[in-house]
Amino acid sequence: MKIQIISLFPDMFEGLIGTSMIKKAQDQQLVEFKLINLRDFGIGKRRTVDGLLYGGGDGMLLRPEPMYAAVEFAKNADKDAQVILPTPRGEKYKQSTAKSLAAEGRGLIIICPRYEGYDERITELADRQVCIGNYVLTGGELPAMIVIDSVVRLIPGVLGGENSLLMESFNDDKLIEYPQYTRPENFNGLSVPEVLLSGNHAEIESWRKKHTKLQ
Repeated sequence: MKIQIISLFPDMFEGLIGTSMIKKAQDQQLVEFKLINLRDFGIGKRRTVDGLLYGGGDGMLLRPEPMYAAVEFAKNADKDAQVILPTPRGEKYKQSTAKSLAAEGRGLIIICPRYEGYDERITELADRQVCIGNYVLTGGELPAMIVIDSVVRLIPGVLGGENSLLMESFNDDKLIEYPQYTRPENFNGLSVPEVLLSGNHAEIESWRKKHTKLQ
């Protein structure tokens, strides 16, 4: 999978894509990243990417021309890629969304809004608009990172043991996984439930089902 990120702050992604499972996925050639600086497509000598709001109002909006040029540049590298736009008006981003993006296997072009927002005409570029939650952030970089992390870990071969994906919280968008324990058996007066130490797999399975919660 090829993932291209359009941002005014591409350096923010270096830590994410250079560590842990996402780095492993790149080393195994399961995913490829390209960071695209929107400023490179800015207008004039000052590389302007923003403008005042028509009709008045505080803040600045991303202009359409630089974003259209940046997306065209990304499409030239992957013409079948799906353009993702994080926005409050998008569909609620869930595990099922991540699954569908991973299963489709198409490349992703993720737009990172900034400032007060973006010129509405930029939405015409998006194949999919997503909202990660009912709160306001300073830009689209963190939502983009959430999309990247949630999708890449679902690519076959990234996590290794594929059974680890079968029982996870929100696997069906609703269930929250049961509590889990490791050594030591007792810590600060807190003990591992005896059933998990019993070796009785039927009782363990029953306990886990009982403690799996519905959101």
